[in-house]
Amino acid sequence: MELNVLSQHENALKFRALRNQVLSANIANADTPGYKARDLDFDAALKNATGKGVRLMATSDGHIGTGKATLTSEQLRYRVPTQPTLDGNTVETDVEQAAFAENALMYRASLAFLDGKIRTLRFALKGGD
Repeated sequence: MELNVLSQHENALKFRALRNQVLSANIANADTPGYKARDLDFDAALKNATGKGVRLMATSDGHIGTGKATLTSEQLRYRVPTQPTLDGNTVETDVEQAAFAENALMYRASLAFLDGKIRTLRFALKGGD
């Protein structure tokens, strides 16, 4: 049961890293004419990784799941700009930077939470100290 919690955090970290890549690409292309900003629907991606998709068959209850971080077209969506530019670029730098900062913070929080879970398991295995 505890391993399931760890695998959820592993998937969250993978998708946060993928979202950072998408947001970085948006920021890098802020001046590219016709570039359409995209974003990862984090909730849909995580639900897909934990609820649906191809899974390896486990032959024992002790086997750990192997949820892989992959993107589908439903999870990677175009942003709707509040002020589109004349050249067709939909990147709004302030929005992208704020989303990137929030995602980076959430990534660090997931890492800290995972670290806490691992420390708790270590503590339990050692029997204290």
